[in-house]
Amino acid sequence: MKINSSRLQSHFEAMSLIGKIGETGTCRPAHTELEKQGFELAASWMKAAGMTTHIDNFGNLIGRLEGKNPQLPVLMMGSHLDSQPYGGRFDGVAGVLCAIEVVATLTENNIVPERPIEVISFADEEGWRFNKGLFGSRGILGKLEAGELERADKDGITRGQALTAFGCDITQFKASEYKEGSIFCFLELHIEQGPVLDLAHKPIGVVSGISGPIWWTVKLKGMAGHTGSVPMPIRKDALVGAAEIIVAVNEIANQIPGAPTVGSVGTITVFPASRNIIPEEVVFTIDLRDIDLDRRNRYEKQLRDRIEAITQKHQLTYSISGDTKSDPRYCADWIKEIIHNECKALELDAPELMSGPFHDALALSYACDYGMIFVRCKDGISHNPLEYSSNEDLSLGANVMLGTVVQILKK
Repeated sequence: MKINSSRLQSHFEAMSLIGKIGETGTCRPAHTELEKQGFELAASWMKAAGMTTHIDNFGNLIGRLEGKNPQLPVLMMGSHLDSQPYGGRFDGVAGVLCAIEVVATLTENNIVPERPIEVISFADEEGWRFNKGLFGSRGILGKLEAGELERADKDGITRGQALTAFGCDITQFKASEYKEGSIFCFLELHIEQGPVLDLAHKPIGVVSGISGPIWWTVKLKGMAGHTGSVPMPIRKDALVGAAEIIVAVNEIANQIPGAPTVGSVGTITVFPASRNIIPEEVVFTIDLRDIDLDRRNRYEKQLRDRIEAITQKHQLTYSISGDTKSDPRYCADWIKEIIHNECKALELDAPELMSGPFHDALALSYACDYGMIFVRCKDGISHNPLEYSSNEDLSLGANVMLGTVVQILKK
């Protein structure tokens, strides 16, 4: 029993046209008409695979293949269809389309599972529009935080407004939450988004765990003044302070050569943003991740200490807003063993590797056992229109997932 490789390829090609930028890029923001178009297309494939579909109040697209025993906890698969603003065709999409293809293959082979199977395209995994990700996957578990609906995008649209326009009822979140124990396990296929598999010439990898991310929004406040008249020694230049902190993030993350720690500043806004006014306020984001929790905690303290010292040096005030914080989460050994065995059955030498990026599986790990399959991406490029995984590799990944699902259904 194998998946239909040509059908899978045609699904990728069709989805890539929605929100297409340039020749190979994608911009499909969460809770937008473009994402709705993607949902409608994916839902048509879910229905063809024998699933019923709906969009819940968090903005998740859910396809369900009923089991012989509908009361059993569900086997859940999925990822996301929203993209980065300057993204590629495979990030998130691979996990949704390969999961749909797995269910289609089961249906075509007249396999009725004992337990229900659900395929979900989770809402706003990426997190760039409202500066907080994993919205849909946290939502179904009742893990949203205060103030999330008030977060606004660059155009001043709040998440609450965007969800309402999307057709969701933000007063009925509880109705869309999953009861404790109702999810048996979660599987996610994803492109690696890194170079390990490509450098090793291996098409498939078995994920060991996901690094724990910290996302901060930092605001520095100084004093505006004329750049031509305020003497350098008495300036309170918020941008100079921000520049030193940005360098500090890089230095802290690079302390141990070869360690998987990563740290970045990805966005920065300056006020009043005039060439001849000293910057009074700077707001920027920090992303710090590590699979080693003790090391990440040490680095977090170091970074807080450096921010305190740098702002004192430049006579600035500051605030740190925590947007995301999660411990590293490790895949279930029993699911990893099944995935490894399925790779061997397909004569694949699949290495085990960690995930630096977070995924919806990170949120689901707090509710059930989870496993992940990585598919090689060319040169490790992701969050970029150059992102590429071959249909051959994606089909291999889908077949590994198919075999894994068949084995899990025996549990």
